[in-house]
Amino acid sequence: MKNAEIKNAENTKLTGDRIIELRNNNEQYFIMNGRKKTYHILTYGCQMNEHDSEKIGGMLTSIGYEETDDDKNADLVIFNTCLIRENAELKVFGKLGEVKGLKRNKPDMLVAVCGCMMQKEEMRQKLLKSFSFVDIVFGTNTIQELPGLIYDVEINKKKGIDIIDNSELIYENMPKMRKFKYKALVNITYGCNNFCTYCVVPYVRGREKSREPNEIINEVKLLAEDGCKEITLLGQNVNSYGSNLENKITFAELLYELNKIDGIERIRFMTSHPKDLTDDLIKAIKECSKVCNHVHLPVQAGSNDVLKRMNRKYTKEHYLDLVYKLKKEIPDVSITTDIIVGFPGETEEDFLETVDIVKKVQYDSAFTFLYSVREGTKAAEMDDQVPDEMKHDRFNRLLDVLYPIVLERNSACIGNVYPVLVESVSKTSDNYLTGRTEHFRLVHFTGTEDLIGKIVNVKITNVKTFHMEGQINR
Repeated sequence: MKNAEIKNAENTKLTGDRIIELRNNNEQYFIMNGRKKTYHILTYGCQMNEHDSEKIGGMLTSIGYEETDDDKNADLVIFNTCLIRENAELKVFGKLGEVKGLKRNKPDMLVAVCGCMMQKEEMRQKLLKSFSFVDIVFGTNTIQELPGLIYDVEINKKKGIDIIDNSELIYENMPKMRKFKYKALVNITYGCNNFCTYCVVPYVRGREKSREPNEIINEVKLLAEDGCKEITLLGQNVNSYGSNLENKITFAELLYELNKIDGIERIRFMTSHPKDLTDDLIKAIKECSKVCNHVHLPVQAGSNDVLKRMNRKYTKEHYLDLVYKLKKEIPDVSITTDIIVGFPGETEEDFLETVDIVKKVQYDSAFTFLYSVREGTKAAEMDDQVPDEMKHDRFNRLLDVLYPIVLERNSACIGNVYPVLVESVSKTSDNYLTGRTEHFRLVHFTGTEDLIGKIVNVKITNVKTFHMEGQINR
């Protein structure tokens, strides 16, 4: 595959040339009733969507909008959607129904819908038919066109729609309104080439494209200069990074380069596909002092028959071999995973193979899902769809095995002291702070708000299944 074409933001419509021209001509384009116009973004789905929302917020801020945390007060409401799970779709449609009422009372409000849902023709048509009040629709490959779409609605009085099914373009240097100053999401690849039979990502985000290493390194250096302590490298399959670049570089080699950057204290990455996890990468995780000893390694299923139907391109035996290598080379490594229950054709024996792999690996945590039919995928057309009642039964039985293992793994941490990056005040108590260890374990502990963004040593005193509790180790 040839190099993805790189576009610098300064040479694209990203700067909103037509809108900038309006502002330079002193037309009060962004002023309404004596104030600047505001935007609110509702984000659904994965970290890739979260990062896309940061780019959208950065663009809107750069052309004169201000952010608000309440859609009721916003002049522009944006839905950044997900198509991986049916539940995400239902949430979007439900919230759109609420916003319809807001727009009825505030007709000047603009409503935009973007993201993975809009990349699917049938979803797009359903939205335009059922929610005709939506003003702007754009996809995962046309984020940079948003300023022009706003212009079309505001000035040309026409609905703004811009969708590209697949694109080789990578837009660098896009402005970003980052959610946190002390940690950041950094794309290293876009799209996916794996075509797992249950997944829509290759169809809505296109084929895999790697960013040039110098662009990634420069972005991380700027983040470090701005006070960022932790980065998370994003890609549908970070392990295959660089495979489509003319000047070949592996993901392991990229980690070694990023590990040299002063100021960055932690490097995370996700998601890591088992079929591309190499010995060199394991060595890099071990040797790079800033790379966290945490690997998110989605297994999806423990049955070789199910894995084959999923088109995962590895076996249970290969996966377990990778886990044993990781634990041998990095004894304190934390391994988390994704598991799908009730994939088409899954038998009781297949399900028990999944239970078996959970017992053998001893996961530190897992995201567990009931299989959800995604139209347009091969799995949706498969015979032997598992009845919902059976899915739920197996799901609950899986959790009965998984949760005690996670609790036991957490319990082994009692009495130990871990560096914790303080992320926020706890949602349940103003007296508690929340942060994560390098192993991605969530920790609650007493402390003051001025510690947010700092790394402090915390002694673990108590554990639950989903978090740990502790106190600052003075």
